[in-house]
Amino acid sequence: MFPGATPFLARFLPAVTPSHTGIQTGFCNLHDFLRFLHDQDWYGFLHAGLGEQAAYVLVYEGRTVAAAALSSTGEQALGELLHLYGQGAPLSAYPLDKHLAHILSGVGSRAWKFNLTDDFTGLHARPGEAVFYDQGQVVATLPAGLSYEGAFPAPLRPQTLILPRSLAGWAHHSYAATLRGRDAVNAITTAHQGFRARYGQDGLTFQKALVDGLTPAEYALRHDVTLHDLEALLRDLIAAGYLKDD
Repeated sequence: MFPGATPFLARFLPAVTPSHTGIQTGFCNLHDFLRFLHDQDWYGFLHAGLGEQAAYVLVYEGRTVAAAALSSTGEQALGELLHLYGQGAPLSAYPLDKHLAHILSGVGSRAWKFNLTDDFTGLHARPGEAVFYDQGQVVATLPAGLSYEGAFPAPLRPQTLILPRSLAGWAHHSYAATLRGRDAVNAITTAHQGFRARYGQDGLTFQKALVDGLTPAEYALRHDVTLHDLEALLRDLIAAGYLKDD
């Protein structure tokens, strides 16, 4: 899709027809669009470019799981996509077969010397060619490679990227529970019943995690929850007097 691209992830993205193109910040809030993809269990990749700057994000099961920009990968590159979009960069979304998305989820900042096994899942690259493997079977080849031979093994289940502290500082903070907030996670109290009726089991699990000392970012990673969904819940819990900012 992006011949000659420097970031490894961008280099190995196949050419496909976009499902959404030309999305801009004045038209759509990016967090709302990411939530839409999450609700659809969408597979594919996102691209935003402005001048010489560009960012690429891989989406698996509706979750952002890999990202690359000209000088960063992972969470920092995801932040770069949000920054470019906020600056007016048009964004496009390209759907992928879920097996290809899984294979690409292992592409990071470096390739590894790796002896291919009979059940290898991931991408193997050499000069001029990249080979996509799923459980040891070749499922695709791409006329793009590396200057050396190396592999990008795909994780068994790709982990969700979390926005960096610079863009989502609230998610990396600890929050202290008030007395009311501690009562809310104690099943023998009346406060617990009211809390559960209002926020449900998911809200109760989140509150208990924060009471136990997890940050929202840590909770999101463990439970595959998107930060933009947690932010609204967190604000409500603080406003209702269950938590206070540490």
